[in-house]
Amino acid sequence: MPIIREIVFESSTPSRLAAFWASVLDDYAVRPYDDAEIARLAALGLTPETDPTVMVDGPGPSLCFQRVPSRDYTNNRIHLDLAVDDVATWVERVASLGARIVRREAGYTVMKDPEGNQFCITSDRRG
Repeated sequence: MPIIREIVFESSTPSRLAAFWASVLDDYAVRPYDDAEIARLAALGLTPETDPTVMVDGPGPSLCFQRVPSRDYTNNRIHLDLAVDDVATWVERVASLGARIVRREAGYTVMKDPEGNQFCITSDRRG
C-alpha cells in the first residue's frame, strides 16, 4: 500500500510559507541546510531564503514548498485539516502567524495561509 511521503504546496515564496507551516505544526521544522546544500544553492545564485524548494520535516509526512510562478490562485486542490484540543486558541495563534479566517463552522474553522492555501482547524476527535 502507498504511504504519503510528502505533501506539496505550490508557492511564490517557499521559504516564507515553509517557516509559517513549521511554526504552526507541532514537532515540524524547516529542514536544515548543510554546507553542501548551501554551496549548491550559491552556485545557482540562490540562498536558503530564495531556494525554490524548501522542505519541512516532522513526525508525519514531509511538507514540500515549491516555487510555481504561474500557480492558479482560484482554488487549491488539497488542504490540511489540523486537529487540535482548543479550536479558538489555535485559530488565534495561527492568525497571529499570518493566516486569515475564511469562515467559522460548528467544530471547525476554515482558514487560509499567507499565500491563500485553504486549511481547517478542527476539534481533536481522536478521543
